[in-house]
Amino acid sequence: MAIIDLEDKIVEIVNQEDHSDFLYELLDVYDIPRATITRLKNGNQNLTKRAGEVHLKNKVWFKEAKKGKLFEGFVEVEQQVEALSAKPRYLLVTDFDGILAKDTKTLGAIDIKFEELPQHFDFFLGWKGIEKVDFEKENPADIKAAERFARLYDVLRKENKITDNNKGLDLFLIRLLFCLFAEDTDIFIRKSFSNAIKTLTEGDGSDLNKFFTDLFGVLDKTERDDVPFYLKEFPYVNGQLFTEPHEDLNFSTKSRKLILECGELLNWAKINPDIFGSMIQAVASEESRSHLGMHYTSVPNIMKVIKPLFLDDLYEEFEKAYNSMDKLNLLYERIGKIKFFDPACGSGNFLIITYKELRRLEIKILLRQRELSEYIMYLPSVTLDQFYGIEIDDFAHDVAKLSLWIAEHQMNMELEEIFNDKVRATLPLQSAGEILCANALHVDWNEVCPHSKDEEVYLFGNPPYLGAKRQNMKHKQDLESIFSDIKNYKMLDYISGWFFLGSKYISKSKAQLAFVSTNSISQGEQVSILWPSLFEHGVEISFAHTSFKWNNNAKNNAGVIVVVIGLNARDIINKQKSLFLEDSVQLVDNITPYLTQGSNVLVYSAKDSISNLPKLTFGSMPNDGGNLLLTREEYPEFLLKNPGAEKYIRKFVGSDEFINGDYRYCIWIEPNEVAEAIKYPSIKQRVEKVRDTRLNSKRASTKKLAEKPYSFGEVRHKDLTAIVVPSHSSENRSYIPMGLANADIILSNANFVIYGADIYLLGILLSRMHMAWVKAVAGRIKSDYRYTAGLCYNTFPVPELSTRRKNEIEEATFEILDLREELGGTLADLYNSERMPADLKLAHEKLDGIVDRVYRQKVFESDKERLEILLKMYQEMRER
Repeated sequence: MAIIDLEDKIVEIVNQEDHSDFLYELLDVYDIPRATITRLKNGNQNLTKRAGEVHLKNKVWFKEAKKGKLFEGFVEVEQQVEALSAKPRYLLVTDFDGILAKDTKTLGAIDIKFEELPQHFDFFLGWKGIEKVDFEKENPADIKAAERFARLYDVLRKENKITDNNKGLDLFLIRLLFCLFAEDTDIFIRKSFSNAIKTLTEGDGSDLNKFFTDLFGVLDKTERDDVPFYLKEFPYVNGQLFTEPHEDLNFSTKSRKLILECGELLNWAKINPDIFGSMIQAVASEESRSHLGMHYTSVPNIMKVIKPLFLDDLYEEFEKAYNSMDKLNLLYERIGKIKFFDPACGSGNFLIITYKELRRLEIKILLRQRELSEYIMYLPSVTLDQFYGIEIDDFAHDVAKLSLWIAEHQMNMELEEIFNDKVRATLPLQSAGEILCANALHVDWNEVCPHSKDEEVYLFGNPPYLGAKRQNMKHKQDLESIFSDIKNYKMLDYISGWFFLGSKYISKSKAQLAFVSTNSISQGEQVSILWPSLFEHGVEISFAHTSFKWNNNAKNNAGVIVVVIGLNARDIINKQKSLFLEDSVQLVDNITPYLTQGSNVLVYSAKDSISNLPKLTFGSMPNDGGNLLLTREEYPEFLLKNPGAEKYIRKFVGSDEFINGDYRYCIWIEPNEVAEAIKYPSIKQRVEKVRDTRLNSKRASTKKLAEKPYSFGEVRHKDLTAIVVPSHSSENRSYIPMGLANADIILSNANFVIYGADIYLLGILLSRMHMAWVKAVAGRIKSDYRYTAGLCYNTFPVPELSTRRKNEIEEATFEILDLREELGGTLADLYNSERMPADLKLAHEKLDGIVDRVYRQKVFESDKERLEILLKMYQEMRER
């Protein structure tokens, strides 16, 4: 249930004239079972016999107090509960003018007016099994605001028959946000906006459009002679927020009520401005709404970018300057000169969080200066003029500017608490940073945020990812304008454009950047395509967060596996690099594009093995429209209708089937068997369907295959025992579950196959040494491994092996294969890292030790060490 649904139901309960069922209705809101409530109401589960009181075991002790005797009633309940060994979670006493309640678990309490209960709905979340401390990891005010705006947005779209994006509605929502915030933060007279709607407009909303037209016009006027008297209390706002005329909208009783609820049920002073963009984005997707505790902000993740990029350094300087007025003055001047630039700023979250963090540091410096000196005169340091952005969507661009204005006002209010006086005027609104509405890949960034070689500038943000297959023609043209000279650039993610232009921007200067990115630009083939062009600009990786899940505010973007990569100019800034792993950080001399420590060796896809290993190929591809394949259920019926046809049927195994111990069947006919095979009616019928399917294809190569409709489209099978390497494997495995397949099994093209290879080769591929290589160079689908011959197998360095060493590896490999047979179960079960049998794990560790010694006699401490040796060997072998 959405937060506002809880709140609205409690509003209904509070507003009822008859409160005789108050407790039972309240318990129902928090999903206490109806049967329990019914028995409680009948007295069967009420553990107290005191009149006017209800005790539901473990849940609540309720008392209806006499008017004016609320405190005395609460003391009586406390005394009753004190003697209990198992205390109810909540004590709740009300005279329906006020409420006193206590949480016996957290010892939290509320003492409020009865009508204020909806605003404190979160106090009783323990009944839903949600602890307030967990719930408040996300600001409840933010969540409520987003959900109420989503509801209003839906109603207005319906009332105005809006199906696509509508600039008039978008602009109205931005202005409404400002007015709601202004009346709760003393920009306007408190609650003047909501009160004006309530008193000056009809209940059916029929004149609400005229009200907004008049009000928004007044907010853009400096001359007030012709302003209606009832609107004169509203100030001049400026900032171009109200310059454009209001576009007419239809309003109703319902939309008017929702607007009033946004003003009356929310305290906008407590709402973070970084939520505004998320709110507007959230309203566009019902799938992303309406569940309690939804993530609307990603401040902790934003901090993963800005802390190592610049904030940690600034706080280190603050600590060094703590006892020196001169050094504090220098730091104060420094933070007022830094430029911050988000070239894909969206609704401004990165800029807003950065602005607020800089203002908080400014306040800390001022407080310390006041401690060191009896008198200091406040002069502004950090201003919105230091903040730059580019955003292609004009609505998000406007939201970013509004959010920065509001962030400025919030921080002014914090600052005023120190000086007990207004130190910065909020109105009229001034410049809200240099936010350009444009396509960031088509503009000169140095014109948007000019910088010299020695200026302190930080680029950051969360540019759009878009893998190659998700890009439309416009996206592809954007990348072509940047990468047209780079081979295979069409394989790059869209975000590569930002890394390229960012590297160019910071080249040969003190400017630094850090972007959130899909992890694909640091894995697989994209590394060797993108990173040489970045290194040509003289940059290096200054810090990196390895893969983690990013709960992003952007629509359709939650839960993406991402990395954070920081860059600086190699010859300008020399410092140790920070490599952030899951729960630790390593200081290293260099971070590779694979986000490991070591030298910048790039691995390029190869057609043949650099170690002269046997050929690894795809399995056989049917390209048959499914007509040559049989399920296990179809197989017996097929043979029943075609007795004797079993000699043309073989087991067929794909990647998932190999891992999960399953199989299908396929029709497998050799060229010299066609005449005999098609004598079977079902085989003939299926072969004819294959021919038709291929002839109907748009591809000439597929049409050509219609000449051999009895055969798979691509036949690579050999009647030899095969090493099987699944093309995809879960990240939740320490080893890719490879194995052997008998000579009579047809392996699909979802597998990679080595026919007739020696068993020791399977051992090498099963080893941790090979897995360290795969983890670094393989592509990923989300965070799962995507094994390829060109990148994972053909590039893998294997030294010359003696016969003795091959025999050792082979023996250890057979031990693993035998143990699998003894243990039973599927490879998926056996190789789940959390459930991997101890004996199998020990057998693999034995194999790992043998293979490790092929590369060096000293024991490896980590996969990082393994990778360093492998990359060095790879470079040496490529240079031969």
